[in-house]
Amino acid sequence: MQYTPIVSEATQAYSFSRRAWLLGAAQGALGLALAGRMGWLAVGQQDHYQLLAESNRVNLTLMPPRRGWLVDRNGLPIANNRTDFRVDIIPQQLKKGPERERVLGLLQGLLQIPSEEMTRIRLDLEHAAGFQPVKVAEKLDWERFAAVSVRLPELPGVQPTRGFARHYPAGAAVAHLTGYVGTATAEQFKESKDQLLVTPGFKLGKDGLEKTLEDVLRGQPGAKRMEVTARGKLVQPLATRPDTPGRNVRLTIDAGLQEYTARRLGTQSGSAVVIDCRTGDILAIVSMPAYDPNSFSDGISKLEWSMLSEDDHIPLMNKALQGLYPPGSTFKPATALAGLRGGIDPDRIVNCPGGYQLGNRFFRCLGRHGGMNLHRAIARSCNTYFYTVGRELGMDAVAAAARELGLGAEYPLPFPSQRYGTIPDPAWKERKYDQKWTQADTLNASIGQGYILTSPLQLAVQAARIASGRKLMPRILADAKIVAPSLDVSPERMQLIRAGMDEVVNGAGTAVRSRLQVEGVRMGGKTGTAQVRRIAGGARGGVNVPWRYRDHGLFIGFAPVDDPRYAVAVVIEHGMSGSGAAAPVARDCLTYLFDRELALKTLEPMEKEWGGDIATRMAAQEAAYRATHAVQPAAVATKTDAEVPSEADAVEAATDIANQAQILLADEAPTGAAD
Repeated sequence: MQYTPIVSEATQAYSFSRRAWLLGAAQGALGLALAGRMGWLAVGQQDHYQLLAESNRVNLTLMPPRRGWLVDRNGLPIANNRTDFRVDIIPQQLKKGPERERVLGLLQGLLQIPSEEMTRIRLDLEHAAGFQPVKVAEKLDWERFAAVSVRLPELPGVQPTRGFARHYPAGAAVAHLTGYVGTATAEQFKESKDQLLVTPGFKLGKDGLEKTLEDVLRGQPGAKRMEVTARGKLVQPLATRPDTPGRNVRLTIDAGLQEYTARRLGTQSGSAVVIDCRTGDILAIVSMPAYDPNSFSDGISKLEWSMLSEDDHIPLMNKALQGLYPPGSTFKPATALAGLRGGIDPDRIVNCPGGYQLGNRFFRCLGRHGGMNLHRAIARSCNTYFYTVGRELGMDAVAAAARELGLGAEYPLPFPSQRYGTIPDPAWKERKYDQKWTQADTLNASIGQGYILTSPLQLAVQAARIASGRKLMPRILADAKIVAPSLDVSPERMQLIRAGMDEVVNGAGTAVRSRLQVEGVRMGGKTGTAQVRRIAGGARGGVNVPWRYRDHGLFIGFAPVDDPRYAVAVVIEHGMSGSGAAAPVARDCLTYLFDRELALKTLEPMEKEWGGDIATRMAAQEAAYRATHAVQPAAVATKTDAEVPSEADAVEAATDIANQAQILLADEAPTGAAD
């Protein structure tokens, strides 16, 4: 029999009360949660939502900061800023198809853009990242800039900007010194997420000092605030937060000398470095030919990049820092220093019969010099004397003296790309090639050939240390510490080397045609010729061979001889001889420091013969290149900034060629050529 529970009135009342209590508790908990949440939003999150509301009401646009200037030792601008009116397009804000064509057509009419530029803009829009601004036009006059500004409602994605653009007054003369600025790459933005990088008109350092000093030069951005409606319609301008300009940086460079040196190198491929012998200040560091950093900062076309990359004079390479060359006879002062440190009597006579016999190999000299002591051997550049000294001392002693003079060294300079060359010794060859050092290696190295490679900057440091007798460290920043301890050799012995270098120019030496024409000032120096390719029959690379196979011409020097103030090094690629190609350039650069008017007067007829100044010649070269190359549409597109000049494939290829030539020539007995 099934049991049926009896539900009384009391039971029902109890059940109802329990449900009501549970429901009330749930409602109370929900109410407390809502109240707590509302309190949190109203109090705890007040700043956050107030900022969101403000951002809906106010349109905030970053303003690129003005870059700090690069100025020379006297405060003259090397890199400064000019006022710039420009127009950009933000690709993600402009729809493709008919809308894009309508906007581009309107911009073409307002800004009077030529058809080639319109092709470039369309190609840049196709390949740009959505957030990366595409340049439409810059350096605009006020009328065209205003014409775009008043019609912005009809131009979605268009950003007119009034700001400052980087300017390099000396153009190509400072290209490899300063580098240039350009827009940030997509990779740089993705890494930092810094909105300043994609702000129209903002550019950052891409190469040279602009790159390494970016944190100092950049400054802090400003902001332009505009009150807008919910639909984005302008209501009124609000207070603008000004930018904080970057700091100016003073360099040790003499701007006038820098430009003169670049002009004096003319149509030759080479480099020159001038150093103050008292402080180690780099007064000029020039590599020519070069590119125009103003063009690079604006964004060059792929056609221009191809022209620079294909040029066999390698204008993309900073030859002063990246070029590596056998020093040739400019290395002989280092061997002389090794001899003096090793106890060689400077008055000892070594007979020169025209070369040096080592086993069954004959190492040639520049001529039959007869009896040579240290002084005459430097003046006449006698290979036989330095073969003899080098073999007696051994390569370890020669290498130590070369390093004492700064060869093969790494200097603490703010450049993104330096190459340090090679000062070999037996341990180096064992590590690199797993081969034993030979006596032939020592003979070659003693006259600056074989495995030795140096940069023009290192050669200039060598000249400065010989001239001063101190271990000067080169510096490019004017506020850097001066480092100049004494060399590990007595002043009297250093004077012997300087006297020999005085004889090179002012006596019966190899550079007598390059004497300074400044009254009361003498220049001392050492010429050098470096073989770059093994040529059959024992011939050297003179006028009878193609340009790229000719010998390099080198010169190191200092002035005045009696109280050295300035040191110089010049390397002319494939110049055939140091006395004929490099020494005259060094002479004129030093003349500029003592008599500016005389130096400029000497240069004038040369530039007329070369076809004008640097900018004129570069414009003519570009016009000729365009005329001989069919310009395809893709060639006018802006080159990507992912690859910069100092890291270009052409630069790497030139370095590989130098290294290969070093290896091929290392075991060859010198043929003996005039310095």
